[in-house]
Amino acid sequence: MSALAPLRHVRFRFMLAGRTVNALGNAVAPVALAFAVLDLTGSPSDLGLVVGARMLANVVFLLFGGAFADRVPKNLLMVGSSIAAAVTQAAVAAFVLTGTATVPLLIALSAVNGAVAALALPASSAILPQLVPADVRQQANALNRLTFNGAYIVGAPIGGIIVAAIGPGWGIAIDAAAFLLAGAFFALLRVPAVPSTERSGIIGDLREGWSAFSSRTWLWVVVAGFSVINACLGGGVNVLGPVVADDTVGRRAWGFVLAAQTAGMVLGAIVAMRVKVRRLLFLGVLCTAFEVLPVLALGVAPHLGLLIAAMFLAGLTIEQFGVAWETTMQEHVPADKLARVYSYDMVGSFLAIPIGLVLSGPIAAAVGLRPTLIGAAVLIALAVLAMLSSRDVRTLRHEPVKESTA
Repeated sequence: MSALAPLRHVRFRFMLAGRTVNALGNAVAPVALAFAVLDLTGSPSDLGLVVGARMLANVVFLLFGGAFADRVPKNLLMVGSSIAAAVTQAAVAAFVLTGTATVPLLIALSAVNGAVAALALPASSAILPQLVPADVRQQANALNRLTFNGAYIVGAPIGGIIVAAIGPGWGIAIDAAAFLLAGAFFALLRVPAVPSTERSGIIGDLREGWSAFSSRTWLWVVVAGFSVINACLGGGVNVLGPVVADDTVGRRAWGFVLAAQTAGMVLGAIVAMRVKVRRLLFLGVLCTAFEVLPVLALGVAPHLGLLIAAMFLAGLTIEQFGVAWETTMQEHVPADKLARVYSYDMVGSFLAIPIGLVLSGPIAAAVGLRPTLIGAAVLIALAVLAMLSSRDVRTLRHEPVKESTA
């Protein structure tokens, strides 16, 4: 089967274009925002508060986003969220460019941006089965992640160059424009709501989604493990990473370090298109062990070559998990509950990230950067072992659908 077979479907192409443009802007924004805060106060703790506020708001509103996405056409949520996100990022850019930004103001705008993104995030993940047939679903997931991460290869170094050359405010402005363009692509989608049984209300929908989530052991075990992994990666790479970079490889080089990870993801997605194994989820979880490498490199030997290699390997292997996870959920969760299950997945996976973002700075100040990063690497390794200890994770079968002749 051709790896490009999903591109025959026009709705998938519109979705792919929107997410790729969005990713391009969002690759620039984290680099720009990180150094905007560091230029403002020089404090990694302040950076953790700004980034953590967005993630916390994102987690709080995710469940409602999943419930709405199972009720209404998913593309409508994606368009509205893109417009609202463009407005918030434009405001952040204006305050940074005019020199009127403050940490409390950036925290508030980041929280609003996280909330509006949460309302559409489950929809953007759960919409794919409505765009392509089941026999090309794995290829579509891989292609989606391939173009998404490919945009980061371009965006991350551009972000570093923009920050170094003309300042972080322009990087955030680019993200605002990207949100508007992505919203235009999403507006071209025509996706009906998935038919489902009669519902009693949002709370009833959330209960039904929780039942579908909690009844699948493989699902909640992996989500619990990634709660720890994401917290450690968020604090270690997103908060402490720029601090280490400022003292070692420099800001522009840090953009290329981040790009190396996404280069690995691009290659990983190409590999994932061709993977044919019965225990797809087990293979994906096993590959997450390589997430230890970038955090450990930052703590032990933050040399440019080693950081690039560690990030590349982490990106290559995490894509095996990403494609396996998306395909497994779409295969084993009913379509009319998929967005809600995605929302519980996201809440569980992201729940500890704000804690990791906020606490990483104070912990590093108390015990030092090196011990904090090494400790985070150890926690990631323990989380991977815990996921692999589940029999359901090791034995869940992937049943590929035969290619349609239609």
